[in-house]
Amino acid sequence: MKDEKDWNELTPDEKRIMINKGTEYPNTGEYNSFYEKGTFVCRQCESPLYRSEAKFNSGCGWPSFDDQIAKNVLHILDADGRRTEIVCSHCKGHLGHVFIGERFTEKDTRHCVNSISMKFIKD
Repeated sequence: MKDEKDWNELTPDEKRIMINKGTEYPNTGEYNSFYEKGTFVCRQCESPLYRSEAKFNSGCGWPSFDDQIAKNVLHILDADGRRTEIVCSHCKGHLGHVFIGERFTEKDTRHCVNSISMKFIKD
């Protein structure tokens, strides 16, 4: 995990998602159909977010995880009160949204994450 002065510089597309809370188009992200062993880290600060073992195919068009690395992902209720945003707890970069109760996995949780918000570190 990097200090703020050492954070990675974001491209305009990365800023659109991570800073301005945008969304990638479905089925376009590099990690949607990606299943190697390792850790997904925040693209901006490199804080570890998700282990590959928590990734599953939800068919939604974005990488899906049913668990997070403890204390590294914050859940924030959207202003409309209908969805819950997920952000990196270290740099507050937008990751996507979390959904509960869809029954995709035994944990009954789906973190729907923009690929552009993450980098992958292979084991």
